[in-house]
Amino acid sequence: MADPSTYRPAAGTIPEAPGVYRFSDQHGRVIYVGKAKSLRSRLNSYFADLTNLHPRTRQMVTTAANVQWTVVGTEVEALQLEYNWIKEFDPRFNVRYRDDKTYPVLAVTLHEEYPRLHVYRGPRRKGVRYFGPYAHAWAIRETLDMLLRVFPARTCSNGVFRRHGQIGRPCLLGYIDKCSAPCVGRVTADEHRTIVSDFAEFLSGRTDRMVREFERQMTEAAEELEFERAARLRDDISALRRAMEKQAVVLGDGTDADVVAFAQDELEAAVQVFHVRGGRVRGQRGWVIDKVEETDTPALVERFVTQFYGEQAALAESADDAIQPVPKEILVPELPPETELLTEWLSELRGSRVQLRVPQRGDKRALADTVARNAAESFTQHKLRRAGDLTARSAALTEIQEALGLDSAPLRIECVDVSHVQGSDVVASLVVFEDGLARKSEYRRFAIRDGAEGGDVASIAEVVRRRFRRYLAETASTPEPAESGAVSEADEDDVTLAVRGGIDPETGRPRKFAYPPNLFVVDGGAPQVEAASDVLAELGVTDVAVCGLAKRLEEVWLPGDPDPAILPRTSEGLYLLQRARDEAHRFAITYHRQKRSKRMTASELDSVPGLGEARRTALLKHFGSLRKLRQAAADEIAQVPGMGPRTAAAVVAALSGATEAKSAVSTGEDT
Repeated sequence: MADPSTYRPAAGTIPEAPGVYRFSDQHGRVIYVGKAKSLRSRLNSYFADLTNLHPRTRQMVTTAANVQWTVVGTEVEALQLEYNWIKEFDPRFNVRYRDDKTYPVLAVTLHEEYPRLHVYRGPRRKGVRYFGPYAHAWAIRETLDMLLRVFPARTCSNGVFRRHGQIGRPCLLGYIDKCSAPCVGRVTADEHRTIVSDFAEFLSGRTDRMVREFERQMTEAAEELEFERAARLRDDISALRRAMEKQAVVLGDGTDADVVAFAQDELEAAVQVFHVRGGRVRGQRGWVIDKVEETDTPALVERFVTQFYGEQAALAESADDAIQPVPKEILVPELPPETELLTEWLSELRGSRVQLRVPQRGDKRALADTVARNAAESFTQHKLRRAGDLTARSAALTEIQEALGLDSAPLRIECVDVSHVQGSDVVASLVVFEDGLARKSEYRRFAIRDGAEGGDVASIAEVVRRRFRRYLAETASTPEPAESGAVSEADEDDVTLAVRGGIDPETGRPRKFAYPPNLFVVDGGAPQVEAASDVLAELGVTDVAVCGLAKRLEEVWLPGDPDPAILPRTSEGLYLLQRARDEAHRFAITYHRQKRSKRMTASELDSVPGLGEARRTALLKHFGSLRKLRQAAADEIAQVPGMGPRTAAAVVAALSGATEAKSAVSTGEDT
């Protein structure tokens, strides 16, 4: 545990101007970013008596080894710079909004020739329009099933779409009129896109106009004595109204607003947001955050508004989404101290005036109370779920520390595993656990080169050598942290390099191997552990503990010990090691299968003259798999861009020959 007095800036050197500051650990990794109207007042508060600090603040200042700051001209600049640095460095002690559940959305793939409607979870993509989020996936499917009668758009995957196009028959939805069946040419691409556009218009809130248009068409059909079409339109109107009834009107003035509420205690806070568009609740979201400092509701509002709407603006820009990232009104329980500053920033994101206010009476106040009740209920459920989890993780790290005789709890654990089939396509995986939780963004995978012939022991030695050589190289190339002090404009570039720590100054992204683990776990027994330990000793790495977890009896092996350490089967520490080992195993197998599949595909197509890597990739992308490519005829292959009739015939001949050879081998015939 570091002593904050060892890196405290000299008295009088901290300016009283507004600015942004960042704390870094001993490896130069930024662990906390904050802003202040007066840097001197705010930073001095961190170096007060440790016993009077908030528990998370105390942990942060004792983990840090350096502090720097940058003076800015205005508070708007400080707000923007703080948001950018939090997004870039992902500091572990900053507030992180974690969904209390994963919210699905309804995605419309407008970038495709025949757009598709489907339930989606994940990052936003260009050319796709999103509606939601919804509380449950079944709510999307229920609404979608109801609206497909009116808007019979495609919902199938690309593989199903191509297969039915090849066989010339639509799927079940096409037969029951819940899909316009563009796969078999019932409608053209333009007609199908019009159907999808009407669907998106309806979900965007233009419901009344669409219902009136359907009623007009129904009346015209009845006047022209087309009673079947009129009856169908009548049923469509009924389906639209049922879908509208599921979205109850909560604000009679048709306001576009987000309603935010918090529930909190000393260490954590829960936030709930209701998204109201056109007066109707279109979605609901919730997060739980860890408090780093003693934070009241106005400060929570400021943090939430900054992070959430900054991310929404970035998502809308990356997805080419026409929906505004910021609504006209944001209703909050209390106003932050810098309301005008936030309002100015939000208005810039939206492109028009945004109101940030506290509802006082009427429908908006009633809705705010409902959101507050939801936040309180969500927080209660979170505390019940997380109590056991937090206790278990803390107990696991403590048990590992005691069982292995470590100086401190292993807050960062890395685990390596090797995967192969009888020595072919040898690969390895490296997974990372921080504070007992998987950190998937830092997973790495290796294609084994030198150790492939020496078995698992040599492969693990190669992985350890490559991983820690990179660590030593990147540590050596990282500039030393600048001395605590103000940053002038002339020194800005140098200071940027100094405070990035594990951030690559050229790409702005974290270096792959910049941070060492407290504990390095290998999948195996004494030989694998000794191999890893010998490599670390060879490289001069002395501050990383090593252990191995053998599968057969779940024994924990330490370097130089003739006998393993046995952790109880009910041990939380053993369970954490098992999870790391199993995750490394899963990640390694996934990579091995990908590599093996690529090699097998290439081997069958390598003999085709004139078929290079680009054409092989185009073929597999077009047909989806090697199996489907084998089933394709020469004229179908010739339709792939870049393929001619002669090359297509050669592909068919090569795949047919490979299939016959496999069949002969399986039946014992000579080939």
